[in-house]
Amino acid sequence: MKIPRDLSGEGLVKALCRNWGYRVVHQEGSHVVLETADPSHQRIVVPAHRQLRVGTLSAILRSIARHKGVSRESILRSLA
Repeated sequence: MKIPRDLSGEGLVKALCRNWGYRVVHQEGSHVVLETADPSHQRIVVPAHRQLRVGTLSAILRSIARHKGVSRESILRSLA
């Protein structure tokens, strides 16, 4: 599945909180810090930009997929 080119940081944060068990810890400037305890503790930082760069989004998705033990495509499908 192709990575979306028009996904905002806010949209990604909402999708991760809704579908993947993340919660917003705090925001520092234009970066939102999310964390989850399932299956173990993980913190990730998402830039709250209007449009996420493809490489940044890819790195975030790769990190989440590795931590959750799922494929990157399943995370991408949940964003739509």
